[in-house]
Amino acid sequence: MIASHLSAPVLWTLAGVLGVLAAATVAVFVLARRRPAAATEELRARMRSWWAIVLLFSFALVLSRTAAIVLLGFVSFLALKEYLSLIPTRRADRRVLLWAYLSIPVQFYWVGIGWYGMFVIFIPIYMFLFLPMRLVLIGETQGFLRAVGTLHWGLMTTVYSISHAAFLLVLPADGNPVAGPGFAGGFAEASGAGLLLFLLILTEANDVAQYVWGRMLGRRKVIPRVSPNKTWEGLIGGLATTAALSLLLAPLLTPFAPGHAAAVGLLIGAAGFIGDVTVSALKRDLGVKDSGSLLPGHGGVLDRLDSLTYTAPLFFHYVRYFYF
Repeated sequence: MIASHLSAPVLWTLAGVLGVLAAATVAVFVLARRRPAAATEELRARMRSWWAIVLLFSFALVLSRTAAIVLLGFVSFLALKEYLSLIPTRRADRRVLLWAYLSIPVQFYWVGIGWYGMFVIFIPIYMFLFLPMRLVLIGETQGFLRAVGTLHWGLMTTVYSISHAAFLLVLPADGNPVAGPGFAGGFAEASGAGLLLFLLILTEANDVAQYVWGRMLGRRKVIPRVSPNKTWEGLIGGLATTAALSLLLAPLLTPFAPGHAAAVGLLIGAAGFIGDVTVSALKRDLGVKDSGSLLPGHGGVLDRLDSLTYTAPLFFHYVRYFYF
């Protein structure tokens, strides 16, 4: 009964993700027996983190739509906190940070009640106007532009962008009918949970595919001054893999026709790459390798969310424009 709000395609896809993760864990275990421990320690740490991430997200999604929205709001909080721990701040700035944190429950409240109008303008407009006003009232002008710019960019990246993934959950259920053999006679509603799962799987699979193709075939650097490990071979291989995976999963989780499924796969692949290198540019500017250490093998929360900060809003507005 606890998962009655989820359709069979969504539940089967979650089971498939857990199966892939289990297979990857076995592969890492076999690799660890054949190579020195130092060569596979990072892989083992990554797998432990992936298990924690996938199980926590799956539990929240199965529990209820509200639980999944709250979880994504908490992830936004962790990402913003991590971001603010990296950027230089003045004493005056810290008196404004509370208001930035308070914007998170407000933004996700708009998501929870499905108020698109306030959701889409609250941070870009109201917080954009409010934060500079609060700094002005404090009376601090030294470094004013840098302070308001870095704070609002952080809100847009870690809260506003991620909240688009959460808003997928409150889109009308009947707007996402999917065809699938064996599911309610070949037709079921995957609803917003299917769209969210589709987005997350493709975003993370794109990261993995670009890394694997880059390691196997990578020769020509894309932007070596920003991310030396990114290659054209990895980028193109990731785009092709993500588009193929989109065509495979779209009939189970989305209302996309094949043409739209391929286009969305390419969009997520390209946007994920840009999100990744944008956060890489931020870290290089700040002189840090990882944004944090909360996720062993991955770094910080922002290291894991970098691609999603671009894919979530673009995917959401693509879906809403064409299908809702």
